Amino acid sequence: MQKIRKAIIPVAGFGTRFLPATKAQPKEMLPVVDKPTIQYVVEACARAGITEIIIVTSGNKRAVEDHFDKTPELEKWLAKSKKTQLLKELQNIPRLANFIYIRQKGGYGNGTPVLNAQPLIGNEPFAVFWGDEFFIPNKKGDKSWIKQMIEVYEKYQDPVLSVIEVAKEDTRRYGIIDGIQVEKNVYQVKGFAEKPGPAKAKSNLALVGGYILTPEIFGLLKKTKAGKGGELWLADAISALLIKRSFYACKIEGKLYDAGTILGWLKANVELALDHPKLNGEFKKYLKKLKV
Repeated sequence: MQKIRKAIIPVAGFGTRFLPATKAQPKEMLPVVDKPTIQYVVEACARAGITEIIIVTSGNKRAVEDHFDKTPELEKWLAKSKKTQLLKELQNIPRLANFIYIRQKGGYGNGTPVLNAQPLIGNEPFAVFWGDEFFIPNKKGDKSWIKQMIEVYEKYQDPVLSVIEVAKEDTRRYGIIDGIQVEKNVYQVKGFAEKPGPAKAKSNLALVGGYILTPEIFGLLKKTKAGKGGELWLADAISALLIKRSFYACKIEGKLYDAGTILGWLKANVELALDHPKLNGEFKKYLKKLKV
């Protein structure tokens, strides 16, 4: 059995939803409380045993590379200032994984960065996650969403999608799977539809969070024609792979934060600040004083 050792995180997008804030700053580097969004994803990968993170970037994403690199001058200053805890936190960031950076080449669409990473993946199963979407465990000590997905893969040896339950009305906003439950929180996937709406949705299980895929996806991506907006969509290749082999969906236990929209990012900051040991008291008092 091949272990899941590698994850691809595409960060080459323009971040148009956050303009002008993302004109010179990657949206994945926007802070959620005291960490950039992408760090929450990388930390979850590391906790799940993933050792190589392939970040697919573009020309204005240098800040992502710098963040996961060593910072000798800053570390020296922190040591001199006896800011021991901060120093440990910063030194741990580049130790989370072996980071590999490649530039995105080809057309737009979320299938392109995955295809770009093929030479680094080889013939291994791998994961794909987004740099602005993550889960927080329901309670301390619970498994990360990535670990939950990996355990499903290890049991069934087939690609795994992550899903959450949504309200019927929200089936207009997500890709929705059609599947049969095979055990607690695990479904065998028969198909999926993009934003079908309540009348056509086969379930209320929405695709979010990422994928565990097998190397066959690369050949299918190469054959996939540009879809909506003239872009190469990973979902189209996954639909083709679904015809060839079994797929499973893992219903994630945890709280989803979609920091890829302004509203979602604001919600993540408020909720995680209220849970932060250094901030929760004063921040809660401040919120109570607001007249909204």
